[in-house]
Amino acid sequence: MDDNEKLIRQCQKKSKKAFDKLYKTYSPMIFGICLRYTRNKEEAEDLLQDCFIKILNKINDYEFKGSFQGWIRKLTINAAITYYHNKKKYLAETVDDFEIKTTNFDYDVLSQMRTKEIMNIVNELPIGYKTIFNLFVIEGYKHAEIAKILQISEETSRSQLKKARDILQELIKNRFDGKI
Repeated sequence: MDDNEKLIRQCQKKSKKAFDKLYKTYSPMIFGICLRYTRNKEEAEDLLQDCFIKILNKINDYEFKGSFQGWIRKLTINAAITYYHNKKKYLAETVDDFEIKTTNFDYDVLSQMRTKEIMNIVNELPIGYKTIFNLFVIEGYKHAEIAKILQISEETSRSQLKKARDILQELIKNRFDGKI
């Protein structure tokens, strides 16, 4: 039995020490996912706590088939989607402030940016666009899956992804004004 399996089995037996170790081990990864689906650090911290409550409540459901990290990742993304649905009434954000122009974008700028810079720009997207962008680009979901998860049409998923990409291009261009 490897250390990770031992840790999980201890968590299944409700060991507080094991829970603490599980939190220390997996909270950075989970927090990173939470940041992608929330508007700021405080919301991500709240979502992180919700995720760990779900993980600890469902730890006995883990059957040691497949990656534990993958299992946690799936629970975290599902918690983020629940977060999205709970916030949905506030998603009537307008994007009229973003004048979308996609002419002559220099993709070399992206190669010069750090991941953190790119994620900061992604965080500027309206939450609906950001959620679809994360699910499609980062998590690798297909539009049919996104549509089912978010209870929208596939066309809406495609359309919002395109709008998210257009807005990101404009935000990046503005950030590097005169440099591209």
